Amino acid sequence: MINLYTDADLYDAVVQRRKILTVYFTVLAVYLGAVIGFFIYYAMLPYEDPNQTWVKWVTFALTFVFLFFSFPFIGIKFRRSNSYVKMLKFISVGLKEYTVAPFAEIDDWTTRDGVDVNVANFTVRGVKRGETMIRSIYVDGEKDYPPFEKGQYVKIISQGNLLIGYEPINRWIVEAEENGQGEELCEQS
Repeated sequence: MINLYTDADLYDAVVQRRKILTVYFTVLAVYLGAVIGFFIYYAMLPYEDPNQTWVKWVTFALTFVFLFFSFPFIGIKFRRSNSYVKMLKFISVGLKEYTVAPFAEIDDWTTRDGVDVNVANFTVRGVKRGETMIRSIYVDGEKDYPPFEKGQYVKIISQGNLLIGYEPINRWIVEAEENGQGEELCEQS
């Protein structure tokens, strides 16, 4: 069985998220210190002093730069890192589902819960009608894509359709289990 995630992955993601927050709160502290300093300087100036104008414009410029820093930094960088941490937490505590299915194709990249993922399609039999359906399994975009080949049977461990682990399986084992001979093969090997 090839597992895509380890405990170190969650730890590394949490450390990265903390570094991002540390950078942001450091910039926020510098910004607030500068604004408070300019406010105190402005309050100490005499009435209608000509220096009031440049103090206001510097404060507005600092606020403008800080906002242009904050929205992309928090809205993109922190949000993506936080989504990745949430995904790894769900993997560690969520219910795992085991499936054996033949690989069909690779689909386009997509974003799932804020995390970039590849899409691997597998063909599965519907329980009620017995018709063939496509099941999409998401593979983390940060990990290497598994070497699936079309028609190859794969044992999949997933949590919420996110691939956690996989194992390629020989086709004759799957066919024997479908015919009711799986226990005999297991006893022989």
